[in-house]
Amino acid sequence: MLAARNIKPTVSIPKDSKQLPISIMKVFIALVAFAALSFAAAVELSPAQIAEVRQRAKACAEQEGITKEQAIGLRAGNFGDSDPKVKCFANCFLEQSGLVTNGQVNPDAVLAKLGPIAGEAKVKEVQAKCDSIQGADKCDTSYQLFKCYYENRAEV
Repeated sequence: MLAARNIKPTVSIPKDSKQLPISIMKVFIALVAFAALSFAAAVELSPAQIAEVRQRAKACAEQEGITKEQAIGLRAGNFGDSDPKVKCFANCFLEQSGLVTNGQVNPDAVLAKLGPIAGEAKVKEVQAKCDSIQGADKCDTSYQLFKCYYENRAEV
């Protein structure tokens, strides 16, 4: 009989793969709460909602061709990466989530998703700081919106 060993399963992803591992997809749960990555601790999502977020993030990552490193950087709040693919990933995800439409923030959707979690007054404070941001194009606008919400996450 073989002795049980403490072996953890691993998944290898080829460097040229456009798919991100599931652990990276968890990063994007925060985007559902509008912007990625920073509200995850405050957001309690059901398993069905998590699956939906992962599906949306995976589809946008594949569509825009972002790398694992870029996803990790965005998760960590690294906004120095000006790669248009990263910006368009943010736009894709926010549009798919209904938080942005045609490069314009949908304040009612943001309030509806974040209000019950953080309180409407706090969300409105952040909206007052962030929602008027306009970038060079719709991808840049979404990226800048994400950045603003991320940087003001302590208030939400």
